[in-house]
Amino acid sequence: MKVVICGAGITGLTLASRIAALGGEVVLLERAPAPRQQGYMIDFFGPGYEAIEAMGLLPSIEAIAHPVAEASFVDGRGRRRASLRPARFADGALLHLMRPDLERVLREHLPPVVDLRYGTSPVAVADHGDGVRVTLDDGTGLDADLLAGTDGVHSTVRRLVFGHEERFLRYLGFHTAAFSFDSPRIHAAVQGGACLTDTIGRQMGFYALGEDRVVAFGVHRTPDPALPEDPRTAVLDAYRGLGWVVPEALDRCPPSPEIYYDQVAQIVMPRWRQGRVVLAGDACYAVSLVAGQGASLGIAGAYLLADQLARTRSVEHALARYETLWRPVAEEKQRVGRSGAGRFVPATELGLRVRRSVLRMSRLPLFDRYVTATLTGKSTSLSATLHQGDGSRQLIGTELAR
Repeated sequence: MKVVICGAGITGLTLASRIAALGGEVVLLERAPAPRQQGYMIDFFGPGYEAIEAMGLLPSIEAIAHPVAEASFVDGRGRRRASLRPARFADGALLHLMRPDLERVLREHLPPVVDLRYGTSPVAVADHGDGVRVTLDDGTGLDADLLAGTDGVHSTVRRLVFGHEERFLRYLGFHTAAFSFDSPRIHAAVQGGACLTDTIGRQMGFYALGEDRVVAFGVHRTPDPALPEDPRTAVLDAYRGLGWVVPEALDRCPPSPEIYYDQVAQIVMPRWRQGRVVLAGDACYAVSLVAGQGASLGIAGAYLLADQLARTRSVEHALARYETLWRPVAEEKQRVGRSGAGRFVPATELGLRVRRSVLRMSRLPLFDRYVTATLTGKSTSLSATLHQGDGSRQLIGTELAR
């Protein structure tokens, strides 16, 4: 079986690795000219953690994790106003990872048979019923049994096959940015944890990495979903006036190509598949920054898709089974994200005070379970989802469908 995968991010790398490991032929396309270095810190737990462990990559992932015992919300003078311990809100084990580092580990462990091509993107897709032809931007074509779009919120495959982005994108009212820089002072201020500004309408946060490296991320409210032409100027304008270490961080903000900047949005679709084309990860079920767990859901969804291709009688049946099993999980996390969007960055002083109170009460027995359900939704087991109805609980596959 030959599969073309568009998008060499977390979801695409996982899908390529699993399909190749199960005996498939994989061409993995990425429109960027090289691996992206921009990104932010993620809390990695849940079904994606299960998948990584099943793939034998957990030791390599643990080696790139950063310790974050506590996240503190501080005022303009750096005084703590509230805090939380991330481990209390995770479903099982929790790792804190830089998104580019997670991609790098997945990329380094790709089976050598995977044909990974950067600077390449599809411009046309022709579905022939029993296969698909993908025309590339260099004029060449690829014939395959299946095309998988794992190319994120702004998916090219989705646009070519399912329709324009505006049909599926649900903007949640925020823009987000992330960048890294060196600062001994800020590194010392946040070392061993995370610090976020306790502010209205906008928020900056900081994590300490190795040596004096710091990663900064920001989220701010804006009614306009349009992305700015110059992300650096947008960052400076959005967070200017915040106190504590924010002025120094803005002074050290790098040029725009080194900044991650995007909308906070979800992708909501009536169908994830059409003929011999299927979508996975953020391309079809982005949960958004405010919901979290996007990387975990992308990895787990890719693992499940490969598993179904290996265990079902046909490609069509595998795609249908994948969507039937995984859609309820993704949609539940999306609902949690939408319901919590208004609380993520409070819009009023009252909202800020309510958040502080909730975080303080989250340390109480029983109430912490309520807060966990509010923030992360239902507990999800990849193993149970993979094997609904067949009695098996092993995360394995056998041979790919034809």
